[in-house]
Order: sequence, then C-alpha cells, then structure tokens
Amino acid sequence: ALETPEEKRARRLAKKEAKERKKREKMGWGEEYMGYTNTDNPFGDNNLLGTFIWSKALEKKGISHLDEKDLKERNKRIQEDNRLELQKVKQLRLEREREKAMREQELEMLQREKEAEHFKTWEEQEDNFHLQQAKLRSKIRIRDGRAKPIDLLAKYISAEDDDLAVEMHEPYTFLNGLTVSDMEDLVEDIQVYMELEQGKNVDFWRDMTIITEDEIAKLRKLEASGKGGPGERRDGVNASVSSDVQSVFKGKTYNQLQALYQGIESKIRAGGPNLDIGYWESLLQQLKAYMARARLRERHQDVLRQKLYKLKQEQGVESEPLFPIIKREPASPSDRLDPEESLEAQPGPSSEPEAEQDAEAKGEAEGEAVLMEEDLIQQSLDDYDAGKYSPRLLGPNELPFDAHVLEAEEDTHRLLLLRQQLQVTGDASESTDDIFFRKAKEGMGADEAQFSVEMPLTGKAYLWADKYRPRKPRFFNRVHTGFEWNKYNQTHYDFDNPPPKIIVQGYKFNIFYPDLIDKRSTPEYFLEACQDNNRHPILRFHAGPPYEDIAFKIVNREWEYSHRHGFPCQF
Repeated sequence: ALETPEEKRARRLAKKEAKERKKREKMGWGEEYMGYTNTDNPFGDNNLLGTFIWSKALEKKGISHLDEKDLKERNKRIQEDNRLELQKVKQLRLEREREKAMREQELEMLQREKEAEHFKTWEEQEDNFHLQQAKLRSKIRIRDGRAKPIDLLAKYISAEDDDLAVEMHEPYTFLNGLTVSDMEDLVEDIQVYMELEQGKNVDFWRDMTIITEDEIAKLRKLEASGKGGPGERRDGVNASVSSDVQSVFKGKTYNQLQALYQGIESKIRAGGPNLDIGYWESLLQQLKAYMARARLRERHQDVLRQKLYKLKQEQGVESEPLFPIIKREPASPSDRLDPEESLEAQPGPSSEPEAEQDAEAKGEAEGEAVLMEEDLIQQSLDDYDAGKYSPRLLGPNELPFDAHVLEAEEDTHRLLLLRQQLQVTGDASESTDDIFFRKAKEGMGADEAQFSVEMPLTGKAYLWADKYRPRKPRFFNRVHTGFEWNKYNQTHYDFDNPPPKIIVQGYKFNIFYPDLIDKRSTPEYFLEACQDNNRHPILRFHAGPPYEDIAFKIVNREWEYSHRHGFPCQF
C-alpha cells in the first residue's frame, strides 16, 4: 500500500518473469534459453513465448475452427485420457505380476505336497524296513537260543498268517518266570512294535500290555510284602476271599467276564452308604487282566480251529463245521451269576467278615449244546416236510417288470450250445457273456471308463413282437476322455501337471447279438436328434428280431473318419 507506481510496476514485471520462467522450466527449456523473449532471440521468432499451434494437423483433423480456449480444453481432455490409460496399463501390469506370484506360490505348494508325499512314502518304507529288521533280529535270537519275550510274541503273531506254522500255547504263557525288569523291557518293546506295525494287531499288543502290567503289579506287591508264595499276596481284598474271587473269574469266557465288568461298574455308579469303593475298583482292575487273557485265549482257539479246518480240507478229511450252530438252553435260576451275589465278600481288608454277607462263586454259564451233522440233517428234513422246497407256480401278473423269462425251447437250445462248447474246449467255466465282456474290455486304458447310460425309446412297436419275445441286447460301452491345450490350460497347467480329462474324445460301442433270427442282415445305426436337448444327439442301433432297438446319448461333435484313429464298424 505504501509503494510507488514504479515499484508496483517493477514488482509485477518480476512476478510475471518468474511465472514465465516457471512455465519455460515446465516446458523443458534449458538455462541458455531462459533469457529469450519474443523480441530478443536468435531464431527471429516474434511468437517464441506463445504456444505452438500446428495448423496443418488441426486442418487435417477438421478442428482448425476451434479457438485457443477450446484447444486447451481438448488437450487437457486428451492428457487426462492418456493418464487414465496409463493407470489402467499399470493396474493390469500389477495384476499380471500378482497372478504370476500366486501361480508361482501354487507351483511351490504343489511341489511341497509332492515332496511331502514322497517323504511320506520314504517314511513308510523306513518304518517297514525297521519292522523287518526287528523281525529278523528276533529270528536270529530265537535261532541262537537267546530269545527275548518280545521275540516269542512276534513269532506267535506272525505264525497266524502262516498256514504251516502252529503255536500250541497261549501267548501269555511266555511271561512265566520273568522278573520285573524283564517285563518292563517287554512293555517298552511292545510299544515299539505297535508303532512300527501302524495299527496292525493292535488288539493283541494291547491285551499283552494289560496282562504284563498286571503281572508287574503282582510281582511288586510280592516284593513289598516280602512273602514268597503266590497264595499269600494281597490284591486289594481280604486274603480269605481272594481265592473265592479268583475262582469266580477263572474259566469264564470273555462275554461272561464283560457282563461281570458292566455289573460292577453299574454298582459303583449306583453307590451306597455301605459300599466299599476301593474293594470294587480293585476287582475291576483284576477283571481287566482276566478279560485280556480270555480274549487272547479265544483268539488262540479260533486260530487253531481254522488251521485244523484248512489242514483237513487239504487232506480231504471230513470234519465238523468250522462254526457250529449253538443251541441255547434256558439256564436254571441256581446257575445264574450276579456280580453282587458272586463277588459280595467282605468290604475291604480293614473290616471284619460279617455273617450275613456270603461269597458265592457259582459260574454264570448258560447251557450250550452243539448241533452235529445228524441234527442238521434232521432239521433239514423237518424243514422240507414243513415248507416244501418245490417252487410255487407264478402267474404272468406276479412276475416283476424286469424279469427274464426263458422258453423251454430256448433253454434247451442254450443247453445244447453249452454242451457243444464243453466238447470243443473242455472248459465250461466261461459263458458266452463272459467271453463277450472279456473281449469288449481288451485294450481298455486308464483314460477310458464304462459308458452304460441308455436312452429310453418310447412308442416303438415291432411287427414280430407277437411271434418272438422282444428283449434288450447286452452291451459294454467305453468312453475315451482327454483334454485340449487351449489358452486356459496352457496358462494354468503343464505336462507334469496336466489338466483334468473332461473332454469326450471318442466312444466304443460293443453290442452283443447272439440270437439273431436273420444273421445275414447287418445291424444298422441311426443318428437322431434329441427332443429335450439339441446339444446331444441320440445314436440308435437296430438289429432285428428278437432284439429291441437300443439308443445312447452322445456329444454333438464332428466324426473322424481317418484310417488309423477314425470310425470303424464291424459285425
């Protein structure tokens, strides 16, 4: 406000020159051109500082009539469009880089999965190798006469798969005479075998572990009490009733012991004011070992019975049935065993025996009788007299819809054909249908599948239907699938990781006409349009009596007629 007009004019000129300088720098002018003006420049251009306008180009584009303001707006729009196009190009480049990174990550994950699967196979082979080495060491120790308990158990369990090897003694008899340290080593060896076998024979090893741990507990109680006789040890109950309890458990089957176990568990859950929990829990612990012994004993008997049955079959000796029919007899009230009655003894080692409590040791054994061959023959005769095994005559309305009815002449003709085949080949094991299917399956590759989706043909009437019974022919069709190397598959797959085979590349129809009336007329095929789907035509086959037409829906693609891979038709 206080400057003079000369100072004001000089300030405005300096501001204008700074603006012009900034504009020139933005246009790319160098330092040597900064001092040029319209009047002072070596080019003789009176409009040097003005914007260059290409008049010829504007005339060619037909926009020479636009003024300077419209041209500037047009140039701004063009620059904005170019900027947006550059942003799109940059965004597409970033997306391509991101897709490439994701594809590389997927390939890396697939490679890791392949390596993990390969490593898993190596690990399984290594475990199998260690298992075979352990079995080999066991065989060597047994052969040298320095066998460990685990060697005998491994030999016993491997003998079950061998028809010639027979182990006569139960596996828990190998524990006789072992010390506590030997049994502890045996428990660790059993755990190693369970890990190496990966779930095979897990029930056997688990039962052996239970029995071994029970024997370890008994031996430790003997060492703690300092008494040498097995009848003197205390197993959580009074010594006066210990023998009665053992007599109840011994000699019973696994099912009977399991019923006792469930009864004791229900008694513990029910509870009561005078119930000795420690006593019943000690009985449960002993009962687990007896149940394990019973399971092993029954398994041992089953294995012996099966091997004896196989030996008798090989030698042609008639034997009793492998699994005889069991005939149950009603058990008398005095033979039933209740866990409360059979095991009701003194409540614990600290209490005195009472007069009103008794320890009954009666077995829970229902009467069982085995039906022998004479009983089975008599039962079959009774069933024959009662029900009459002769088939009942059925009417036409009682037959199912898809029943295959044979005429007597046709059955006789088929029987004669089978007899002729037997005379020629000497082998009646393979029927004509088996020969057809075996021949149809020849050369079937991994990329082929069975194709048996038949299209129903409605409204078909045959002139010979009143003379011959119409029937559908037997068929075995194959569909060949593959893939095409289109742009998508080339982008996402390679030859090491091929795309899924979902493109139908061909069909092979094998249709069986063994009983044609006119064998001189060749069967025909017709390609017809599908009423409900124009994309899939119907291929119908016609042969003549006594066979009905049969049709299949196929893909609508051009047929190939080349000599090597193209269309053949044989009859």
